[in-house]
Amino acid sequence: MSKSDNKRGILSKNSEILSLGVILAVLILLFSLALPGKFLRPSNLQSMAFQLPELGVLAFAMMITMLTGGINLSIISSANLSGIIMAMILTRNVTPNMGGGDLGWIIFLAILAGMSISLAVGLVNGMIIAYIGISPILATLGTMTLLEGISLVITRGYVISGLPRSLLVIGNGTFLGVPVPLFILIAVAIAVAILLNKTRLGLSTYMIGSNIKATGFSGINTNKVTILVYMISGLLAGIASLIMIARFNSAKAGYGSSYLLVTVLVSVLGGINPNGGFGKVSGVFIGLILLQVISSGLNLLGISQFLTLALWGALLLGVETLRLAKRRVR
Repeated sequence: MSKSDNKRGILSKNSEILSLGVILAVLILLFSLALPGKFLRPSNLQSMAFQLPELGVLAFAMMITMLTGGINLSIISSANLSGIIMAMILTRNVTPNMGGGDLGWIIFLAILAGMSISLAVGLVNGMIIAYIGISPILATLGTMTLLEGISLVITRGYVISGLPRSLLVIGNGTFLGVPVPLFILIAVAIAVAILLNKTRLGLSTYMIGSNIKATGFSGINTNKVTILVYMISGLLAGIASLIMIARFNSAKAGYGSSYLLVTVLVSVLGGINPNGGFGKVSGVFIGLILLQVISSGLNLLGISQFLTLALWGALLLGVETLRLAKRRVR
């Protein structure tokens, strides 16, 4: 194969990501011209950087299950229950005069408990889907409803607030002017990319999404892979919950309810095939930034948030139409 053919192959393989990159660049240029001195102002960029992480981590939690041809509707309710458990442990055991060492241990145990809850939810989802054979949408819908009920029973609908200041750094702190949550999002993105592209589990995930029966015949334990994928999705939801409670200084059963459909939107916009088997972390990351740029730009222009949602939907329809047109041309 010649170098020119190789280059064309690489460009074709990454055409969707390049297209999203071009759209993102055009939008940034348009908003910069429409809002001179405002849109690219450091304070606005920092504000966007604070808003990205929790939605971004949840989007990766959704993405990894969609690669198998499934979906995880319980990521928000799982994140809220995880956050509530962490907040309860912290508010009941931390006292104003507590020393650094004791405080550190309680924070560690609270985070460990929260992550364990999220992993357990992922394990249950995976086992229901893999061994009982219930479709992912119904299994996770049932889990979502169950977890929402448990969260409401525990909190009685109230907010649990007053978390330790040292924990709030995770959601509100900065390092060299860059929000700490953004570092967490980047770390999660890199970890998920390595998992999907450099490990046997990642390859198996793509294979299951492409053809689960053929994957099973190839000797891969599809049930085990499915369970692991949903456990990872649950763990990511737990990480998102940690960012949320640290950012809001509270936990509640209804936090982030509007994020669920947006995570699906971000994933599909970023190039994830809803039927599974195809998609990249980089595409989802660019799609996430794209939606945030639109939201921030329209907000600065004084345009209604409801119109922003409509434009997000229109953008998704437009991008999917172009993708379908490209496939038909090929």
